[in-house]
Amino acid sequence: MTKSNPGHYFEDFKPGMELVHATPLTLSTGDISLYRALTGSRHALYSAETFARANGFRGLPVDPLLAFHVVFGKTVPDISLNAVANLGYAEGTFAKTVYPGDTLTAISEVIGTKENSNGKTGVVWVRTRGENQSGETVLSYVRWVMVNKKDPGSPAPDPVIPELKDAVPASDLTAPAYGSWDASLAGSKWRFGDYAIGETIDHVDGMTVEEAEHQIATRAYQNTAKVHFDAHAQKDSRFGKRLIYGGVVISIARALSFNGLESAAQILAINAGTHAGPLFAGDTVYAWSEVLDKAEINETTGALRLRLVATKDHHCADVPLRTEEGKYHPDVLLDFDYWAAIPI
Repeated sequence: MTKSNPGHYFEDFKPGMELVHATPLTLSTGDISLYRALTGSRHALYSAETFARANGFRGLPVDPLLAFHVVFGKTVPDISLNAVANLGYAEGTFAKTVYPGDTLTAISEVIGTKENSNGKTGVVWVRTRGENQSGETVLSYVRWVMVNKKDPGSPAPDPVIPELKDAVPASDLTAPAYGSWDASLAGSKWRFGDYAIGETIDHVDGMTVEEAEHQIATRAYQNTAKVHFDAHAQKDSRFGKRLIYGGVVISIARALSFNGLESAAQILAINAGTHAGPLFAGDTVYAWSEVLDKAEINETTGALRLRLVATKDHHCADVPLRTEEGKYHPDVLLDFDYWAAIPI
């Protein structure tokens, strides 16, 4: 009997199943520095402890997306080791700030399954929460994944499709009361009142992703998905080579958004997200944002609901979001809807 883990196939998932994922990870300032090196993140809140302390934090915080990637990576061996694609996200909340020294553990519950019409794959919905060393939930999110069946001849289960919110309500958002927000150090004079619903911002800058960077990022998050790790196994795949982990695209696009959203540093919630197209080593990522909504959180802090779109090898102004048939343009990589805190 083999002692290795072959991963779960679609038939193995049952609604209500709980999965406690292996290998807790203690984060350090080294992880923060590595994340900055891999993504080009420039937000002052996650770069300078002095700036963070002046705005309600007890030290230099871990970027919420770094915490998200770490928790996500824990889930891969149990959820998406045999996945075809990660399809989307919803109901993502960041409940508690993560600091160096905190240890993150991941737990997932299967909340839905539906076999695809081809009989070879199915979609699995899971709700994952990340906990710190005290058992406190620091983040949670729903994602759905297309997973291969082990036996295409096995009968299809009755479909269970969860009802998910279109967006995290603004009333559920929590953010610190920013204190001494220095516009010069943050990099922009623009605050909550300077952004209008419907406004779009081209973030101008581009970043080319190299194979080594992608591999370091994926390993740092302990994400063992075959499509990212195993070049030999991907020779006979649809694309014939490794895919860049979609979380890398999210983080790079978010880092690029600094140019125009310098003070919208802290992600509060993930409303929705779609990996619209694949990214490969050597491709260049560009990004633009649209302001979808606004809300006041407290006397000093507001929130912008932002749609972040990433494209490859084209400036965003040159690529329509969708084709005439209503599908995503082939060079659109990411369509990501989130709330971010910003000083009033």
